[in-house]
Amino acid sequence: MTQLTALISVSDKTGIVEFAQALHALKVRLLSTGGTAKLLADAGLPVTEVAEHTGFPEMLDGRVKTLHPKIHGGLLARRDLPEHVAAIDKHGIDTIDILAVNLYPFEATVAKPGCTLEDAIENIDIGGPAMVRSAAKNWKDVTVLTDASQYAQVLEELKTAGKTSDKTRFACSVAAFNRIAQYDAAISNYLSAINEDGTHNAFPAQMNSSFVKVQDLRYGENSHQSAALYRDLFPAPGSLVTGKQLQGKELSYNNIADADAAWECVKSFDVPACVIVKHANPCGVAVGVDAAESYAKAFKTDPTSAFGGIIAFNRVVDKAAAELVVKQFVEVLMAPGFTAEALAIFAPKVNVRLMQIDLPAGGTTPWQQGRNAQDSKRVGSGILIQSADNHFLKREDLKIVTKLQPTAQQLDDLMFAWTVAQYVKSNAIVFCANGMTMGVGAGQMSRLDSARIASIKAEHASLSLKGTAVASDAFFPFRDGLDVLADAGATSVIQPGGSMRDDEVIKAADERGIAMVLTGVRHFRH
Repeated sequence: MTQLTALISVSDKTGIVEFAQALHALKVRLLSTGGTAKLLADAGLPVTEVAEHTGFPEMLDGRVKTLHPKIHGGLLARRDLPEHVAAIDKHGIDTIDILAVNLYPFEATVAKPGCTLEDAIENIDIGGPAMVRSAAKNWKDVTVLTDASQYAQVLEELKTAGKTSDKTRFACSVAAFNRIAQYDAAISNYLSAINEDGTHNAFPAQMNSSFVKVQDLRYGENSHQSAALYRDLFPAPGSLVTGKQLQGKELSYNNIADADAAWECVKSFDVPACVIVKHANPCGVAVGVDAAESYAKAFKTDPTSAFGGIIAFNRVVDKAAAELVVKQFVEVLMAPGFTAEALAIFAPKVNVRLMQIDLPAGGTTPWQQGRNAQDSKRVGSGILIQSADNHFLKREDLKIVTKLQPTAQQLDDLMFAWTVAQYVKSNAIVFCANGMTMGVGAGQMSRLDSARIASIKAEHASLSLKGTAVASDAFFPFRDGLDVLADAGATSVIQPGGSMRDDEVIKAADERGIAMVLTGVRHFRH
């Protein structure tokens, strides 16, 4: 059998020495460049420098080293075509059978604070992508490796069969072209975001996005639609797609959409919290001393809508919480963890989907960790992109505009209501009291209708709205909305302000004995 040749040139040296040692043990000839060659030689491996192999030195500060016919001819020559074999024989070109290349760390470089355009340009790899493309194109003859996670599989096949399988080579080729596409997209995004004055635009002139398929779904929003779930290349820590399903049926399209709404909402609370979502809207949200209490309070808001809902906790689900939740019909249950007792309680409910999602790491504002920086929405043949609604309201940001000052308890409830309203479809009206939603009105064309619906929900759940705090996701265009809240029993209101009739609304609040605070920020959610 002809001796195999491997060319190794990596920026990320993870596992490369061990990989090269294993190749050498299999009698594979080693070629390498620059720092990689030195690393392998220092490890005692017989390695031939590319410059020696090509007879042409590296030049231009390493910009030119593998751009040579002896490299690309060795990668691109088809072994099954006599004319290709004759051509490389004529020019003394040896075939290259394995290529291990990962690229200059462009993405990591531009992510660093203070990265200059010159830093970015110097971390644009030229020779690496060229070799990867050559090897990937000729996948029937060449195995191309672009990530250390691929080394073990290739070594196993070389040990057992003396070569890699067609399946493996093709998979490696696809992975290689994917990596090149991601790399070029990152470069394009960065460079096309540079303004004429050298500053960076948050929205580049060309947006290139890359996503990895997580799974095909049974169907989409409706049964006649097909669907699949994709994730970002580098998902935010603590986001839904980083979770692990512990039991239950496969998640549906609607399950995933609702689960994301519930999970993002529950992450907003630092204290134990529970969020119940139905059709993308929170129908019950509460905080408590533990998971069990927060669930019991959230469920009281709207037991009817909670049936078949999505439930999220920001604390480990223990036996006490599980014993409560298992009594209702739940589609998906999410939490940072489940105790062994809780898992045992849900085990007989084989269709209940249990999702374990690690919360993001802490910080000064833990809830802001693990958030996407941008949101997007398809519109016809276009796409709307915006910075995500990650605004964090602080108490000192509130502006009290009424004669009546809110009490400390009212301020607590107003802040809680405001947090919930951020995750309710507009127009949103949320009644709260004592860390618990009392009535939620969502997605109506009229804010008045949302307020009325919230009142009806509370009545159906036998909850009194007397003394409640209310959040409105946008301003009141007229005083009639404020009057509806007062008639329902509210005694404090939080809203953005900014209406031409703010004075009229504030006057109405004073007349009705309501304490009102303004945030200066709205939370439309469509």
